[in-house]
Amino acid sequence: MASINAIQQQLNIPQTPNPLPGKPENGPESFGKFLLEGIQEVNQMQQDADRAVESLFTGGDVNPAEVLTAVQKADMSFKMMLQVRNKMMQAYAEVKDIRV
Repeated sequence: MASINAIQQQLNIPQTPNPLPGKPENGPESFGKFLLEGIQEVNQMQQDADRAVESLFTGGDVNPAEVLTAVQKADMSFKMMLQVRNKMMQAYAEVKDIRV
């Protein structure tokens, strides 16, 4: 079975280093980097929602619907991150219990 890179070379198709957008590169370093970026993104959403709520309460020129949307978006992303963490901890516990 021929590899994709060999077929691309035969057909003179330019090789792309990362063919799928949003997919991290291979390796444990990139997985850790991917997780850190996700955590930072969730943190940024929460900070933005906090600023929007503060602006709403202090009488700033903010649309209440946008504030509610930002808060719900931050809440949902945090819950998703928490579920990913729970699944990773569950997988770690299963791997740890494997007898060699």
